[in-house]
Amino acid sequence: MEILDGKKISGEMKKEIAGEVKQMIAEGKKIPHLVAILVGNNGASETYVNHKEKDCYEVGFQSNVLRFPDTISEAELLNEIDKINKNNDIDGVIVQLPLPEHISEQKVIEAIDPKKDVDGFHPMNVGRMVIGLPSYISATPDGIVELLKRYNIQTAGMSCVVLGRSNIVGRPIANLLSHKGYPGDCTVSICHSRTKNLKDICHEADIIIAALGAPEFVTADMVKEGAVVVDVGITRVEADTKSGFKLLGDVKYDEVAPKCSFITPVPGGVGPMTRVSLLKNTIKAAKKEIYK
Repeated sequence: MEILDGKKISGEMKKEIAGEVKQMIAEGKKIPHLVAILVGNNGASETYVNHKEKDCYEVGFQSNVLRFPDTISEAELLNEIDKINKNNDIDGVIVQLPLPEHISEQKVIEAIDPKKDVDGFHPMNVGRMVIGLPSYISATPDGIVELLKRYNIQTAGMSCVVLGRSNIVGRPIANLLSHKGYPGDCTVSICHSRTKNLKDICHEADIIIAALGAPEFVTADMVKEGAVVVDVGITRVEADTKSGFKLLGDVKYDEVAPKCSFITPVPGGVGPMTRVSLLKNTIKAAKKEIYK
C-alpha cells in the first residue's frame, strides 16, 4: 500500500508555480492577481480563505480578500463582482461558498466573467470541460486528476466508481476520468443515495472516488484487493482530543488501507491538491492560456 501524498505533491507544484511567477516577472509581465470574496463570518470559510491567501503569498501572487457583512444584498454583491470583471489588473476571482440564504449562489457564479472564473464553476467552463475543451476545471477534481498523474496510476480500461454526484466534485471527476487520454479512458459509474447494490458495485471497482461527505462510509468489505481509493470527504467530529474534535474522511482508513494499492489520507490527501489547483488556474488566467 502506498499513500497518495497530496501535501508532498502540492508542495512540489507550488515550487513549480513560484518558478513560473519569477519567470513572468523577469519577462516584464505583471504578477498574477487573485481576489477572494468572503460574505459573513463563517468560521470554516474564513479558514479556507486564510489558507488561500497564504498559498498566494508562497508562490508570489498578489492576493486580496474582499469581506462583506452577511447583510449585503444580492444586487450589491453582483455589483461588486461586476467591478472585478471590469478591473484588468485582476486575473481571477473566487466567491467563497456558502452564501447567505437571501443570495442566489447560481446567480453569483454566473455573474463572474468566465475568463476570471478560476473556481471553474461558471456554466461556460463546466461546458467546455465536459466536451474536452481547455477550461478552468474546478479545483478538487483537477487536484485528484493531478494526483493520479503524478503517481503514474493506470486509468485506461479501469473500472471507476464515484460516490457522490455533486456539481463540485462527483460529476466533474466522473467526466474527466471518462475522457480520452491519460488520466482518463476509465469506465465510470456514478453512485449515490438511490443506487442499488452499492456494496457490490464498489467491490468491483479498480478506482473508488469517495465524495459523499459521510464519515467512514466506505468500509473494507466494499473494496477489492489492490484498489486505488481517493477520499475527498472531510468532516469534523467530536473527539477526546486536545482540540475536542478530529477530522474523518468518507473512508474507514485503518481497515480499508491494507487492501489498497494506493490511498489518500485525511487530512493531507485531496485537500492540499484542491488548494494548489486554484493557484494553477490563476496562473493560467494571468497567462491567458484558456481564453485568449
